[in-house]
Amino acid sequence: MARSKEFDENVVLEKAMKLFWEQGYEKTSMNDLVEHMGIHRRSIYDTFTDKHTLFLKAMDRFGERISGRWTAGIKQSQTAKQALQYIFDFIINGEEDVPSGCMFVNSAVELAIRDEEIDTIAKSSFAKSEELLAEIVTWGQQNGEFTQQYETKELAEYLQNSLAGLRVMVRTSVPKEKLQRIAELNLRILEI
Repeated sequence: MARSKEFDENVVLEKAMKLFWEQGYEKTSMNDLVEHMGIHRRSIYDTFTDKHTLFLKAMDRFGERISGRWTAGIKQSQTAKQALQYIFDFIINGEEDVPSGCMFVNSAVELAIRDEEIDTIAKSSFAKSEELLAEIVTWGQQNGEFTQQYETKELAEYLQNSLAGLRVMVRTSVPKEKLQRIAELNLRILEI
């Protein structure tokens, strides 16, 4: 007779996501996962198949988390500029009880050149982010907040690049004041 699981799969997946987000794929051992997730190695294999599959599921979880946070913050914004400010602030200040930076950016830097699945996931997440930025830019251009000197797509690509850089920099000891200045300049450039 099969035993029932003695853990909540969502809870342990969340723990794995945070560990991979903090340490990266290569640095995280199965022993680290067993200890951090609080379940047996056999349970990890039975539930998630292997470390790589667990990592992919953790990346999916991260994507759902960020998408939900960004969507909620943008919906509360009254202007396109406020929506972009929310995104910049979210990246710079992060959230409590989670690692800094972005699991997609971290994973792309660590693995994309040699792992086709990670490359595909990272590119897809960057494309979704760019689409969202394009929607915000269009909103700002239509209501006169942002310049129409450049095409929406160009501005969205520019912002995506800047946000990716900030996601890397927040994992360093660069002062938040500097990161805020970078964010403010991005917003001013849109207004020109």
